[in-house]
Amino acid sequence: MLSEKEKPGLWGEIYAARFMRENGYEIITANYRCRLGEIDIIAKKDGFLVFTEVKTRSLGAIAPGREAVGSAKQERIIETASLFMQKNNYDLQPRFDVAEVTVGKKNEPISCEYIENAFDSSF
Repeated sequence: MLSEKEKPGLWGEIYAARFMRENGYEIITANYRCRLGEIDIIAKKDGFLVFTEVKTRSLGAIAPGREAVGSAKQERIIETASLFMQKNNYDLQPRFDVAEVTVGKKNEPISCEYIENAFDSSF
């Protein structure tokens, strides 16, 4: 069972996945976990293998979600993505995006700001 603190994040990931599907992304998996880390959504679009970090914030939050994806988090995502690509034999160009989801008081989705190429790697 999810805690009250975890519920907005789950709703944010569901909303981000729906937003991505509606915008032409083919979702491969969600909540991919391995020994190196976790990736919220992995998808394909336009020859890219897209690794998306979802950050959910309540309406009126002071700091945008993208600020929570610092260099240490980026490094873990990049390492996890590299392992995923090796294990699954993907030969697509990786891309790292951030979906910034805003939810209301009852966790209803209000908006999704989708940031392509939010950070880069040196694959």
